[in-house]
Amino acid sequence: MNVFVVGANGQIGQHLVHLLAIHPEHHVKAMVRTEEQLEKLKKSGIEGVVANLEGTVDELVEAAKGCDAIVFTAGSGGSTGHDKTLLVDLDGAVKTLEAAEKLGVERFVMVSAIQAHHRENWSEAIKPYFVAKHYADRFVEASSLNYSIIRPGGLTNESGTGQITVAENLTRNTIPREDVASTIVQVLTDRHTYRRSFDLVSGDQSIEEAIKSL
Repeated sequence: MNVFVVGANGQIGQHLVHLLAIHPEHHVKAMVRTEEQLEKLKKSGIEGVVANLEGTVDELVEAAKGCDAIVFTAGSGGSTGHDKTLLVDLDGAVKTLEAAEKLGVERFVMVSAIQAHHRENWSEAIKPYFVAKHYADRFVEASSLNYSIIRPGGLTNESGTGQITVAENLTRNTIPREDVASTIVQVLTDRHTYRRSFDLVSGDQSIEEAIKSL
């Protein structure tokens, strides 16, 4: 599968690009924002393209050409304002979705946030982020794409354990970014996860077993 990763220079994105680059059944095309980031990818032998989520849908279409799956794992980051949250986490996600539809790319994986689907469970401290994720997810769910929406808990930089818990509703907990990336790889070709949404935290099942339990 030719996989286009949006947010490839992010913390989850970097793990994901590495896993896809060494996977025998996948080819990765990484979307980054700067020429410097692109050069770093090239030195690692990874195909990349420079594009901006604040650009046009047609620019994203051009960037994603040749791919048959798209993973959206971009985020504006905690140091930016609410304006960037809207422009990247919401509008950027929707524009990526529109680009997928224009290209005829049916497989779409969205990285969201735990309990984004339940307003009453949103953290007040980062409420605009949850609003952006909630409505981006709703656009994905209303599309014709074979989507999977993964809603990870609190993200850590600990080494992945390969042990997770997934369900449509989970209480807040944490998960290493590396395990989120590994879960994305597992989900990509698992038809059982098509048009499904679920929360994801660390747990006691292997990633493969946990996904099958959905």
